[in-house]
Amino acid sequence: MRVAVVENTVVSHLGQVGVALSEAGAKVEIFQPWNGGGLPVLDDHDALVVLGGEQSALDDHSHPYLPALAALMRGFGDAGKSVLGICLGSQILARGYGGDNILGKTVEFGWHDIRTTPAGQDDPVLSAAGENFPIFEWHSDTFTLPEGAVHLASSGGVNNQAFRMGRAAYGTQFHFEASTTVVDDWRQKLPQVMEKLQPGWLEQHPELAVSRGVPADAAGLALARAWVATINVAEAAETQKELLAGE
Repeated sequence: MRVAVVENTVVSHLGQVGVALSEAGAKVEIFQPWNGGGLPVLDDHDALVVLGGEQSALDDHSHPYLPALAALMRGFGDAGKSVLGICLGSQILARGYGGDNILGKTVEFGWHDIRTTPAGQDDPVLSAAGENFPIFEWHSDTFTLPEGAVHLASSGGVNNQAFRMGRAAYGTQFHFEASTTVVDDWRQKLPQVMEKLQPGWLEQHPELAVSRGVPADAAGLALARAWVATINVAEAAETQKELLAGE
């Protein structure tokens, strides 16, 4: 199982997704296009993960690789391969499939409650976390659902929290990879940013990490394991063969 991971910032963490990939014995290759590196090649990997970042999904002027990354995510999805876009990654996935990116309108920070839709409750990935669960959020942008998307989850403040395209191309606005360990690392590295977003949160963090973070850890790992289980090497290869034959 060969999995490409695209990082978009210096403080990226695979977190719970990394735990699930390690359990599955996956070979993980990291790409850092924000730092001058290249992007994965479709034929070289069975699945693609795109993590978050401080830029928007439309910041082509400062991150010129974004259009190619959006097309690559769609290419993986159309080939039947598993795709996971988290936060910025979900916004780029929506862009790749024709959705609109909406900038600066939906600020969410900290642990928030997520509700799965009826489709999410039947979905092989989202159903793993149950109908309601807390999870970490850190974003100010959102997106419209592309045509053909399956709407999987929402929150009180942001409707489009998770969606699926095709067999297994998933976008989640929330950071289910962000375990309490990951959040604590962000807290130590970016305290001023956090305090500006939500004054007083740093002081409340120890209590929140227990009351909200611990159940979020369980939900995040369940989601990560369920997504990794969608990586079907044989099925993805067959789908890609059919697509090539039709060209």
